[in-house]
Amino acid sequence: MHKDKPSKTARKVALNIVTLGAKPETAKVLPAGIVDSTAELLVASGAVGETGVRWSRSPRMVSVYEAFDWMMPGQFEAFAYRKAFCEEQVRDGIAAGATQVLVLGAGYDTLGWRLAAKFADVHFFEIDHPATARLKAKGIEAMGSQRNLHLISEDLGERGLVDVLEVDESWDRHARTVIVAEGLVMYLPEAAVQDLFVQCAAIIGAESRIAFSYIPTAEDGRPDAGRYTGLVLWILKAGGEPWLWSIRPEELGSFLQRCGWASSPELKVSMEKRGVELYAVAIKSR
Repeated sequence: MHKDKPSKTARKVALNIVTLGAKPETAKVLPAGIVDSTAELLVASGAVGETGVRWSRSPRMVSVYEAFDWMMPGQFEAFAYRKAFCEEQVRDGIAAGATQVLVLGAGYDTLGWRLAAKFADVHFFEIDHPATARLKAKGIEAMGSQRNLHLISEDLGERGLVDVLEVDESWDRHARTVIVAEGLVMYLPEAAVQDLFVQCAAIIGAESRIAFSYIPTAEDGRPDAGRYTGLVLWILKAGGEPWLWSIRPEELGSFLQRCGWASSPELKVSMEKRGVELYAVAIKSR
């Protein structure tokens, strides 16, 4: 993404969530309250005007998204399942004793804001690039900030995650934690993805978990976006936010092990592919 501009992808995902709320089938899948809070945040932050949000909430916009679904079949609806997966992992982690939640590349996601009010004893942290984080903070302030919601404006490409969190007095590196990396790792170079997982493992306590989505690698070595992979990758690159990392599902376990994590298929994880993405969850192994 452009360093001085808010993420276009974050804005697009948020608008997708708003539109998915207008489709009965996916409205049932989405976490409770996510559509209204996302719409409110987009307007309050100045990321999208009221007219744009109102248009996104219309059945007509559902038809527009579905008309372009041929490019990546199922990806439009997949955003609903991805949000549901991440929130389920957070709630399950809290039920298992987690006292911290960290959302990486949060964009205009409202998980932290919504759940901070429900779990007063849990601290929710969000880290995002300053250009996007500034707008997010403006919107959250207008909506009503929560004392246990910590918004961190930082470019993790320039400053390591460990360095960012170690200076935050609210962060407890020994606490059981749930980390969410939704729709993030595909935009990072391979070395940066590995470093991110290693750093995540270094700043959390035992039995912590990380939930994330990723793009599988195709036979030709490129990220697999389906039948029109070449076109999709070209569009992403032209838009300034290309996919840089993918991995074959059978190689994910060994990758996680090298980074200090262990695959945990026994946790509630759907192995079904949604759109072009797969979901995974791992537990800190050391």
